[in-house]
Amino acid sequence: MGIGYARRLGTFDAAMVTVGGIIGGGIFLNPAVVAQRAHSAALILLVWGLGGLIAIAGALSFAELGGRRPDAGGGYVYLKEAFGPLPAFLYGWTFLVIINTGGMAAVAVTFARYSAVLAGLPPGGVRPLAVGSILLLTAVNYYGIRAGATTQNIFTILKLLALGAVITAGVTLLIAGAAQGSGGRPAGEAPHDPWALARLIGVALIPALFTYGGWAHTNNVAGEVRDPERTLPRAMTLGIAIVVATYLLANLAYLVALGPATLAASAAPASDTMRRAVGPIGGRLIALGIAASTFGFVNLTILSAPRILQAMAADGLFFARAAALHPRYRTPSAALLAQAVWAVILTWSGTYGQLLDYVVFGDWIFFGLIAATLFVYRRRDRRAGAAGRAGFRVPGYPAVPALFIAVAACVVASSVRSNPMNALLGLGLILLGVPVFWLWYIRSTPRNASARAVSGE
Repeated sequence: MGIGYARRLGTFDAAMVTVGGIIGGGIFLNPAVVAQRAHSAALILLVWGLGGLIAIAGALSFAELGGRRPDAGGGYVYLKEAFGPLPAFLYGWTFLVIINTGGMAAVAVTFARYSAVLAGLPPGGVRPLAVGSILLLTAVNYYGIRAGATTQNIFTILKLLALGAVITAGVTLLIAGAAQGSGGRPAGEAPHDPWALARLIGVALIPALFTYGGWAHTNNVAGEVRDPERTLPRAMTLGIAIVVATYLLANLAYLVALGPATLAASAAPASDTMRRAVGPIGGRLIALGIAASTFGFVNLTILSAPRILQAMAADGLFFARAAALHPRYRTPSAALLAQAVWAVILTWSGTYGQLLDYVVFGDWIFFGLIAATLFVYRRRDRRAGAAGRAGFRVPGYPAVPALFIAVAACVVASSVRSNPMNALLGLGLILLGVPVFWLWYIRSTPRNASARAVSGE
């Protein structure tokens, strides 16, 4: 019998993976983009509240999936079982080759930029520092899930403390009355036409939803969670609740400190809020917080994604070496190293930004498809006479997952409409995985057939 994953993660660990997978650098910057589109304070908070509800709907759907199939690989496993190997492979291809490694490179560079400023390093040190962070964190995760999870816990708490400082600054300004009139006039009023209002909210929701994305990382490490049928739903529910509350309070702090107009014009809302509350030192404090937040996010992407690659390799859809776990540390060591090599290439070449622009909408294509697998599992339950299946079940089914799928489709449609050329190029990159899939699939077919013959299937 082969070496399997060690179930060493508890509720707190899995909750920190959920929080860490969502909170990266976006909440420190994207509120300005939402304010540019939503204009008034009431609409800005409404958009973040709606984004939170949609994120909760998605997280609840993924929580049931994680409880049903508590295996490493998350969405890849669900897509394979529900829709077949090709959609599952395209998810893994897009996520690992572009979205995860490109996002890892982008966030590592953000971490390096803030760290270089804090440490007084020259601009030429940014790229080596970014590469160094990827290699260091890959080494940490190579030596076991416990090492990676402990690192994740520490830096997730640090990023929550950084956002807590922003929230405290907003509360302080509110109590002191220092924010009275500081934001000037609102950047605009809400349109009176209901359809125009709905369009405005829809456009403003896009950057908010991208800031809320990332809870699926928890499903990728399901194979290493203790008592996953109970722990995963509990941890994901707790994690998403923490994120929604933190995001709403942070945006309230931005509005109190800056007002809608100044927030919309700000290049760094968190820094501006802290400077307003405590002076120049506030900017350095939040820069330190952003560095910690982005470092933690890089760790999370390194920890989570190789589990998908390992599952693909186990199905014969990647190099066989990547399917094996380290005999001592029980980590997907070869997959970790392969991911690190590609992420370093993207970081050093600087091509990650363009790739992400092309395929970022693909994240939401697969979000919607993965949520749709829940309907397939439920239908199979009914056919098998297991409609009363024990374990966590999404409250409000089928409306809750259906709502999330509809929103995911709208996000994709909006992304395509806003930049059709990027979407076309992105679709081409995703479909480039089709011939790669067939090459691996044809190569793996004799091996899979032999395995089935040996097992007597």
